[in-house]
Amino acid sequence: MTIRFPEGFTWGTATASYQVEGAIHEDGRTPSIWDTFCAKPGTISDGSSGEFACDQYHRYRNDIALMKELGVGAYRLSVAWPRIIPNPDGEVNRKGVDYYLRLLDDLCDNGIKPVVTLYHWDLPQYLEDRGGWPARDTALRYADYAAVLARAFGDRVDTWTTLNEPWCTAYLGYCNGVHAPGVRDDAKSLAAVHHLNLAHGLGIQAVRAELGEKTRMSVTLNLQVTRAATNSPADLAARRRADLFANEVWLGPMLEGRYDPEILEASKHITDWSFIHDGDLEAIHQPLDVLGINYYSTTYVRHRDPAQTSVKSDKPIKHENAMPAQESVETLPPEGELTAMGWNQEPEGLRDILVELSRCYPSLPLMVTENGSAWDDEVAEDDTVTGIAGPEEGMIAVVPGRIVHDPKRVAYLNAHVNAVHDAIDQGANVNGYYAWSLLDNFEWAFGYSKRFGIVRVDYDTQERIWKDSALRFRDIARNNAI
Repeated sequence: MTIRFPEGFTWGTATASYQVEGAIHEDGRTPSIWDTFCAKPGTISDGSSGEFACDQYHRYRNDIALMKELGVGAYRLSVAWPRIIPNPDGEVNRKGVDYYLRLLDDLCDNGIKPVVTLYHWDLPQYLEDRGGWPARDTALRYADYAAVLARAFGDRVDTWTTLNEPWCTAYLGYCNGVHAPGVRDDAKSLAAVHHLNLAHGLGIQAVRAELGEKTRMSVTLNLQVTRAATNSPADLAARRRADLFANEVWLGPMLEGRYDPEILEASKHITDWSFIHDGDLEAIHQPLDVLGINYYSTTYVRHRDPAQTSVKSDKPIKHENAMPAQESVETLPPEGELTAMGWNQEPEGLRDILVELSRCYPSLPLMVTENGSAWDDEVAEDDTVTGIAGPEEGMIAVVPGRIVHDPKRVAYLNAHVNAVHDAIDQGANVNGYYAWSLLDNFEWAFGYSKRFGIVRVDYDTQERIWKDSALRFRDIARNNAI
């Protein structure tokens, strides 16, 4: 049976600047927090960095040729803040701006709508040196940066996205420290939460001040789909606590102009939230044209006694959850067949979060801005595979004669695209799906050891190689159906 999607449904693919661009020392770009973090021994599993990545800085036209062959209607990319404003003086780097203008113009010329994420984690190191996201000034500097991009890019951008996954920035960056800048401080993580929310609101105001109130604005959140291990009151309370700090801490301020009082009460032993100033919540609560949802897996939790002690000590066991104020929450090991990231596969979770959000916010369109899976791929020789010629002399977009057969990624893609359709059938207001990722790339703390791409990258040669999942996604995107 063919399952068709609504007319005008957007099929796209996505990347992020630090994960694909490379060229970190070129054309005036200065270090980001990820450059600094990668240089510290032991932070990246394979000791790598984004120095070269997928070399999209030089190969973007060939990657656009690849997207055109896939038949996607949109490309979600992010801008590297240190390319645009490389120094604390705030001066705009013309070479950095010009690179993105070329990229945006080529996308538009090929009929691919640019969806531009202003911040996908590569904070300029000079701002981290001044306090980073726990400092209020970073949100103010972000607003200045957003205004610069709006003036420079103008109407080339179809949709502006303020932040990608602020959960990761606040908690992985400042709470458990497994992402840049590697800070482990619960109080700083909650200050980062608020200043990221504030940056979101100020960024929308800055872009619309330059381009008008009808400018399409969005934000992308990796909302956690949390399941309670049982229906006991204690386990349901654990799920509620996780939801507060994973989801409500963003949805409340951004969509309702409020923090749930439970959040403030549950974390009062960590911070007094004095970093919230008068007028902040009004600034954060700005009209949105679309809410982006990144989804990969579900999380199962149960209650645990916060006073539980180690058998070797009378001291409480240190809580290692990525989020603060989770002393009463135990995250259970994932079950079933796991992806290479160790994540479970539960497409019903994507359906459920889309349906729930549309019930809570029925007038707000939703977009699945990331969805995909990592597997251990192997390249096979196949003379029947044809390549794609790229526009750059001496380059090809996809090499012929080689392919990756990735049936598990294909199955994951099919199941989750079906889940999106199920959500639409149940009334969810979903208008697009973006496969993560266009290319294998630098997977943050895992370096190049995890491959999410629907197209393989040979990092030694920078060749792009078809995977079966790319061919499958091409069929879906071109036919608007599965």
